[in-house]
Amino acid sequence: MVDAILGKKYKLATSENFDEFMKALGVGLVTRKMGNAVSPVVDLTKSGDEYTLTSVSTFKNVVLKFKPGVEFDQETPDGRKVKSTITIDGATLHEIQKDPSGGKETTIDRTFSDDEVKMFMKVDDISATRIYKLQE
Repeated sequence: MVDAILGKKYKLATSENFDEFMKALGVGLVTRKMGNAVSPVVDLTKSGDEYTLTSVSTFKNVVLKFKPGVEFDQETPDGRKVKSTITIDGATLHEIQKDPSGGKETTIDRTFSDDEVKMFMKVDDISATRIYKLQE
């Protein structure tokens, strides 16, 4: 259940194919270099029926406030405006981002455990995996 991992902080440890993933989204070279250089720290909190997923780095801080299954407007770290819906299945946050301007649909699965978060992202036929480890 997700409640067990609320409030824990996880720092990016490994990243596979993230540059190719960002390229598929049309992210420019400078932004990709920044995105590849930082190690964000993520955490998930809950207030009432609303969750807050925070990603903090030296490049950009992202705060997503969402209710499971309810679409919301989001600005991605690279500045795209998308419509996102996040559902929760056990310890996995399943996010679908729809980009009205570019027409691309991105899926992001974040699976939380006691000691790590596995983030699996896919757009078109390009996927990337990022692993975040629990901070002591």
